[in-house]
Amino acid sequence: MFVIIGVIAFISEYLDSGLGMGYGTALAPILIILGYHPLKVVPAILISQLITDIAACISHHNLRNVNLRINSQDFKIASILGIVSSIGVIVAVNIALKIPKWLLTLYIGLLVLTMGILILITINRPMRFSWRKIMGISFIAAFNKGISGGGYGPLVMGGQMLSGICAKNAVGITAFAEAITCLVGFLLYLILGKSIDWKLTGLLIACATGAVPVAALTVRNVNSDRLKRYIGVLITILGLFTLLKISSGS
Repeated sequence: MFVIIGVIAFISEYLDSGLGMGYGTALAPILIILGYHPLKVVPAILISQLITDIAACISHHNLRNVNLRINSQDFKIASILGIVSSIGVIVAVNIALKIPKWLLTLYIGLLVLTMGILILITINRPMRFSWRKIMGISFIAAFNKGISGGGYGPLVMGGQMLSGICAKNAVGITAFAEAITCLVGFLLYLILGKSIDWKLTGLLIACATGAVPVAALTVRNVNSDRLKRYIGVLITILGLFTLLKISSGS
């Protein structure tokens, strides 16, 4: 089973580092299906994604997919996203056990589906940059991350592109902001006394990290408009599958 988990972690991280989403969104439900308890899965995903997001930031910056120098616009956006997301994840972790699972799944599914459709219908439209859109989406996305381990990337990526940020830059910015979110969420789980499955965590880190440089090279070589289209399609599919989980009663 460890080999299966390792392969899934690699593929999930390739999608995440390449398209800005997919690691927790795909990996969390798969690990639960394989028999892991949700309260073991979420902290393991948070700490492993913290490591891979740091690696992704370095790779995307070095390949000039994004500019994360301290005085750059990308760094400013990523930092604000990280701060707002930290607030969202704090709220989420503290009320995680109080929200019915079906309601949370429905909420995330509708939000992600709407985001994907909006990206697809605005692909050829110039979008104006908006701090209000970015900050609102980042709070909601971090709330999702703190509760379920996933749902962050699709919303933050979608929110950035709907706010006028280039798809390639958005991937690197998302990795930076998500690293901060994962760190805060993981520390909160520790403070609340949740035990960590270090064997699972180590396996995820070892297998997922190798996908980061491959994904960064993919982003460097793909056309920005095509990347945006891929992201829009993937977000829409993720939203549909999330809603199908509700209708199937799972």
